[in-house]
Amino acid sequence: MNKIVNAILSGGFGTRLWPLSRPEKPKQFLQLFGDRSLFQHTVLRNADLVDANMILTNESHYKMATEQMQELDKQFDYKVLEPVARNTAPAITLATLSVDKDDILFVTPSDHMISDKDVYDKCVKEAVELAAKGFLVTFSIKPTYPETGYGYIEYKGNEVLSFREKPDAKTAKEFVESGRFNWNSGMFCFKAGTFLNEIKKYSPEIYTKSVEAYQKGITKETMSAIPEDSVDYAVFEKSDRVKTVLSDFSWSDMGTFDSLMDYFLSNDKEDLVKTIKGTGVKNCHALSKKMVLGVGIKDLIVIETEDTILVLPKGEGQKVKNIFNEYGEA
Repeated sequence: MNKIVNAILSGGFGTRLWPLSRPEKPKQFLQLFGDRSLFQHTVLRNADLVDANMILTNESHYKMATEQMQELDKQFDYKVLEPVARNTAPAITLATLSVDKDDILFVTPSDHMISDKDVYDKCVKEAVELAAKGFLVTFSIKPTYPETGYGYIEYKGNEVLSFREKPDAKTAKEFVESGRFNWNSGMFCFKAGTFLNEIKKYSPEIYTKSVEAYQKGITKETMSAIPEDSVDYAVFEKSDRVKTVLSDFSWSDMGTFDSLMDYFLSNDKEDLVKTIKGTGVKNCHALSKKMVLGVGIKDLIVIETEDTILVLPKGEGQKVKNIFNEYGEA
């Protein structure tokens, strides 16, 4: 077996965590988690499981990622810098072209928080073993509640029966109660050559244009020519070589203020999160340097930054993206 490479997806900036997350300082680089960022936790979590590190990000964030690697006394062995975003399928295709075909890529988003390291390590090693046998491997997370913001994987053992899109509340409840569905974590593991064969088969234009971009040089022009698509749509939902590792480590996608607050509250981060006090206040919390008081309110989140105050009901974190689209670039 050749190298195991941690390919770290770090292309977005988290519109659902605006105004905390900004284009110039996206959520994965905010050092809110024990003075380290989610990106740094990702690198450290996988350090003893892989042989090399690869960053997949946009050009404007590479300097920030490099500085945070230096803080850990680490460096990137490979990089894919995107002048224009084309979603995960092109990015991962370019990543696989950057390594030997027998190398195994362990693809991880940079904005997850994971605990239960022993369980996590066991799951990753199982995924690597499956990848070495020529399978495309997903990590499916045992759900703890009927989340509507995640995709789901229907499974039987290690076999993937179907991928399901983000469901409505009723369907999510049915998924969880059935015991046949896990959350789709967005983490993958496969041999580079296996992935290239499958994307060439099922999304040939993405493959061809990615090869052209890799050979000619990744520029705005060559990158823009690659069709935009997610790796789930382009490959995983079509391939017959997909397996899943059933993962019951503690996992949180820090994609919304709901998940961020849940994490802080469950880990006693009272230095960061304040309980809103006052008269008739129930289950309200604030990420603010100021004291926040209320009267007759319940189930609210308040986020204060230097120039913006955001107030939202708990459970509505997915809609913050709409606020960003209207006001975030004003």
